[in-house]
Amino acid sequence: MSKTYAGPRLRRLREERRMSQAELARVLGISPSYLNQMEHDSRPLTVPVLLRLTEAFGVDPGFFSERDTTRLVADLREALAGELAESRVALSDLAELASRMPAVAQVLLELGRRNQRLSERLAGAADGREGDPGSASSPHEEIRDFFYRRQNYLHETDLAAERLAGEIGIRPGEVVGALATRLADAHDVRLATGTGDHLHPAGLRPHPRDAGARPDPHDTGARPHPQDADARLHHYDATTRTLHLSTRLRPGQRAFRMATQLALLEYGDDLDRQAAEDFPPGSTAHALARIGIAHYFAAALILPYTAFHTAAEEVRYDIDRLTDRYGLGYETVCHRLSTLQRPRLRGVPFSFVRVDRAGNMSKRQSATGFHFSRAGGTCPLWNVYEAFAAPGRIHVQIAEMPDGQRYLWTARAVTRHRGGWGEPGRTYAIGLGCEVRHAHRLVYSEGLDLANASAATPIGMGCRVCERLDCPQRAAPPLGRPLRIDQNSSTFVPYPVEHDGPG
Repeated sequence: MSKTYAGPRLRRLREERRMSQAELARVLGISPSYLNQMEHDSRPLTVPVLLRLTEAFGVDPGFFSERDTTRLVADLREALAGELAESRVALSDLAELASRMPAVAQVLLELGRRNQRLSERLAGAADGREGDPGSASSPHEEIRDFFYRRQNYLHETDLAAERLAGEIGIRPGEVVGALATRLADAHDVRLATGTGDHLHPAGLRPHPRDAGARPDPHDTGARPHPQDADARLHHYDATTRTLHLSTRLRPGQRAFRMATQLALLEYGDDLDRQAAEDFPPGSTAHALARIGIAHYFAAALILPYTAFHTAAEEVRYDIDRLTDRYGLGYETVCHRLSTLQRPRLRGVPFSFVRVDRAGNMSKRQSATGFHFSRAGGTCPLWNVYEAFAAPGRIHVQIAEMPDGQRYLWTARAVTRHRGGWGEPGRTYAIGLGCEVRHAHRLVYSEGLDLANASAATPIGMGCRVCERLDCPQRAAPPLGRPLRIDQNSSTFVPYPVEHDGPG
């Protein structure tokens, strides 16, 4: 068993709790001098001390693991790719910085990203792309980072949603009725289809229009134009307290929209507070974060944590069986699986991604160290792109990143249609991946040689920052590396670079 040296993390945890070494030593049952040695990496963390730390502070043992820096190192390598290449900083030095001085590494990372954002703004202003929703500086990207920093898990939100689910009786097959009753009884909200016909789920009485209802403080005052009514999936009219749901929504989608509206009505102040942790109230990013947290609450409400975690473990994370059990879509179930990170009741830590055929990544969340590139596209050798060739089938791949970390990825293409003949649909590939050390818990690992590293497909974070210089699939030259150009010869590698040293 390898020894764990985590002095900087231990010191940071103590300082965040505003405890002296003597106070923490007393809690851990050790001498202050012993604690001081551990904080300076003169001694490793012992198992008894590690257990006391997790109990005293409610942190996962992984907080003290070297794997805790994997994501930070990957972020630094991408944000500072050009600078690192020019200065020839070794990867080991970067890893030591992230491990021993994570706060300094975070400052360096933010400086690198500010530099990238400034370059993007200048380039966007020059060619008219300023404000591009897909750019790293856009509010949408900031929201992805909001959840990425929290490893796609919001503890208090998840607990609140589970408590509400128990209170109103959320059970598979009865979700829509339970939500409709809660909306009507607690908020005087009635439901209507897109055509104006009222919906009356089983046991729900028609609710009279509340003509004297107070205006909703979050209502924009906008009303759907008659021509737009059929184009909206849902619309809440705060004046009439009516939630309009499109007839094209499937039961699971209908439940999600209803649960989202319930979150906005019952937990609006909490949504504001959480969004304000990162974004100023009134900003676009704050509004988007508020919606994103409401969506998280909705998923946690219709798929309560404890029951869903138990079901996932029972079927070994078989996604199709979970979609059948809960009557929800493939993407919804995959996204909820990626949030099962409650302390002392953790599921498999997944990374979740949604991409289109062109490689645009519209969703990316991770509870692991897997790194999603911001600079350019993702890796074409990744199986999420293979999924488009056979929609409806789950593709499985063992992939290895340049740092040697291996992952088991599942990918499946899903298509959404508005319903009319000739209307274009939307096709995405949904990817769900975990580190190979967790793969034995998944049904998709059956028949795979998880111990054979040579069987893994070598992938990278994206061609511009990928260190696999000999990859024949490379679509862009690597950042910060001079190209070797020779008019008298050619190679299988599209962008050969000058190598350091002889040979």
